[in-house]
Formats: sequence, structure tokens, C-alpha cells
Amino acid sequence: MPGKFSPRGLVAGAVLAAGALFAVAGPLSAHHSTAMFEWGKEVEMKGVTVEKWEWTNPHTFLYVRDAAGKRWAFEGMSPNHLVRYGWSKRALEQGEKIDLTYYPLRDGRNGGFNVTVSRPGGKSLFQFGERGSVQ
Repeated sequence: MPGKFSPRGLVAGAVLAAGALFAVAGPLSAHHSTAMFEWGKEVEMKGVTVEKWEWTNPHTFLYVRDAAGKRWAFEGMSPNHLVRYGWSKRALEQGEKIDLTYYPLRDGRNGGFNVTVSRPGGKSLFQFGERGSVQ
């Protein structure tokens, strides 16, 4: 009869949907791992130049150059999280000189997870609030 679903078709559809869910569940949970960073081992960088500030989901990215001209890349929290701590897509300007702290990458590449940004005038932006706690 047209318009009716057979029990066999419903079961097959449910199995396919469950399979699709399991196929993406692993990569999604792996994406949010912090295992690539030396979490809690805070390193300071002074006098770097902002090259690019990407206000994107699911994570923000900050690209800077150090005094030797080496490029560094730092991942940050999501825009939704950062806006609660005073950040915006205009929080950092290309060419701006800043100091920052970060948790380095375990593999030694130039980068890590950004923790704080401080401007010469004294204003600081924090990824986790002033006490460093994730809220």
C-alpha cells in the first residue's frame, strides 16, 4: 500500500542512522582533546606582533610573529566562551604588539593554547577568567 512504511524498512533506516551516529561520534570527541598541549605549563612570550586574529567556531586562532620573525599559532576557546570574558572579533588588531601566555604544543612546534593576552597599556584578556579557571 503506498505511503506505508514496512517494519523491515524502518529497522533498516534505524540501523543506518545509528551507524552514521557512531561513525561521527569518535572524531567529534577526539577533536576536543587537549592532549596536544602541555596543559597547565604556562609559557610567556613578550613583544610579539599580531599577524592574524581568527574569530571562528569551534575555536579561535591567534597568529603572531616573534622578534626573530618566526610565526606562531595559538588556539583559543570558542567565540561564545570568550565574549563572556570581554573578547570580541575586534579584540586584536593586525600589527599590534602584545605579550601573551600559552600552554605549548607537546611536539615542540611554534604554538600552543593561548591563555592570556596583555597590551602595553596594561589591559589583559583572559581565556578562562582572571583566576585561570575554566567556567
